[in-house]
Amino acid sequence: MHIFSRRAPPTSSPRKRSLRKRTRFPFWSTTSRACSPASSAFFSGRGYNIESLTVSETEHEAHLSRITIVTRGTPHVLEQIKNQLERLVPVHRVVDLTVRAAGLGHERPIERELALVKVHGSGEHRVEALRLADAFRASVIDANIDHFVFEITGKPSKIEQFIAIMKPLGLIEVCRTGIAAMNRGPQGM
Repeated sequence: MHIFSRRAPPTSSPRKRSLRKRTRFPFWSTTSRACSPASSAFFSGRGYNIESLTVSETEHEAHLSRITIVTRGTPHVLEQIKNQLERLVPVHRVVDLTVRAAGLGHERPIERELALVKVHGSGEHRVEALRLADAFRASVIDANIDHFVFEITGKPSKIEQFIAIMKPLGLIEVCRTGIAAMNRGPQGM
């Protein structure tokens, strides 16, 4: 597993100030039913706040999957999550991408997300939706006389901003993939 850490935005509350955000990447066997018991055992009953969860097989021959888990909590809770992830039987390794990025001289790893955004598209809002989508480099992947479906890729903050801008224009539906992250440089995991 890989773990990415990012500082939480500053807050005025002393309790909230100690919260951190982490993106973890567990690598585990993709044999049938290996992911289900591990994820169920880990997440059930622990009360962890999972902001994003993405799973994909990354090494087909080795049958390894990379799971991106974005969590938020105090440093103690985040360390507890990391330690518990490392104990899961199908998990091969856990890496903190933020620590690794700092060791490579980078502020933080690359973090991207993909979203499909459906927007009502008629009247004066139609032209404005297309103009804003172009400004955000979103692609039109489906369109008819009364709606658009845009595909947008970028940092989670860019996705959030695009969604917020589309709300007053007639946002209908959003589907997000979750975060994918990787460190810069020639080194692999």
